[in-house]
Amino acid sequence: MASRLHAFNRFELKYLVPVEEAAEIRDELAERMDRDLNSPVGGYGVWSLYYDTPQLRFYWEKIEGLKFRRKLRIRHYGNLEGVTDESPVCVEIKQRVNRVTQKRRITLPYGVARQLCDGRELIEHSPKESPFVQEVLELIIRLNLQPTAITGYQREALVGRSADTGLRVTFDRRIRGRDRDFHFGTPTPENRFTISPHLSVMEIKVNERTPHWITDLAARRNLNLVRVSKYVQSIEAFGLAPRSVFHINEAGHPSLTTTTNPLPAQRPAQDAPLKAGAQ
Repeated sequence: MASRLHAFNRFELKYLVPVEEAAEIRDELAERMDRDLNSPVGGYGVWSLYYDTPQLRFYWEKIEGLKFRRKLRIRHYGNLEGVTDESPVCVEIKQRVNRVTQKRRITLPYGVARQLCDGRELIEHSPKESPFVQEVLELIIRLNLQPTAITGYQREALVGRSADTGLRVTFDRRIRGRDRDFHFGTPTPENRFTISPHLSVMEIKVNERTPHWITDLAARRNLNLVRVSKYVQSIEAFGLAPRSVFHINEAGHPSLTTTTNPLPAQRPAQDAPLKAGAQ
């Protein structure tokens, strides 16, 4: 069996940007970057089902800023309409080691992924995939991991050209979540905005150092690094845990209708420079 396993390490810088400004930044970046071949005009859907302990261990590890922490999720790319057991998804362990983000994932049919993560059954796999599959199963059983929250958003992605190999910039908007109906194929899910629809999460991802022209752009636009987690926002939006200590006053954000749940702007990241222009 050919291996379906993929792993990579990178540094990630996150910013909260008004949707209108995000469009301007994207157009400016497009002068030096290319559109990701998997990112059509208007972007593509990204849906993730997060697993956690009954005590929300992974949530609290994020809130407490532990230097080593990890999350388990099943992720689907694209529209959720027509999702079947044969639809491809990724079972992924995302972990943070100091300031480096590491991702390891395996692509599986949705039904097989649920067999592993929900059924807690060992699935057919190649020898190369065995350590990862065993780690996923061990985590689920030892920590009694359960489906906890789903997040979804529309993503547009740009990738660096030859001079900036490894550079990737994403813009996520219409960030929603739910705390029930955990099957991706649920016909009428009760999603709710967990971050203001007026805001976009801009993320710069690099293998090593951020190109100087990117940091110059961020500094010129006075962008501040923030600690923002879509999973954390879903947990808090549905009252599963208290609001994060990293939140600050919401007064600066536009008012929303009662059908949305705005994200309070978050305090700049504690383990990164306040201004993006500082490497």
